[in-house]
Amino acid sequence: MKSILSPLKLKIIFVFLFLLNMGHIEAQSNYNVTHDEALKILLEAKKNAEQSHVLVNIAVVDAGANLKAFIRMDESFLGSIDVAIKKAKTARYFNIDTGKLGELTQPGGIIYNIELTNNGLVSFPGGMPIKNKEGKIIGAIGVSGGTIDQDRAIAISGAKAIID
Repeated sequence: MKSILSPLKLKIIFVFLFLLNMGHIEAQSNYNVTHDEALKILLEAKKNAEQSHVLVNIAVVDAGANLKAFIRMDESFLGSIDVAIKKAKTARYFNIDTGKLGELTQPGGIIYNIELTNNGLVSFPGGMPIKNKEGKIIGAIGVSGGTIDQDRAIAISGAKAIID
């Protein structure tokens, strides 16, 4: 006698019952930047850039280093798009200010050449982890287009936007 339920249907039912038995399902951790927070961070950084008369690209990534929000200011450098995103990802991958990471990646440094990993990291200033009010890292911001000091200052202003 042939079974009414195919192996695929049985697998789907099994997965459904397994998840149902868990009591609840959460798609993300509680420590992740929300889209509202990402937008607030992005707009605060943009405001700081405008006040500094700097044209930049600004990227915000979530706790998993996935792009959450991005803006390219009019006439900012095209090449800075990728740099801003990679600064944000680098800051999140290692939970560190990318400028501080850069100090460790210099010739003779303890992690020299690490920027060659992870499909390219950026180890100069402009990337900052983003923390919530409880001090948990929930994402990161990357800024590129100005000097490294300008990029870092803009990133810091954005990162502080949700805790001030």
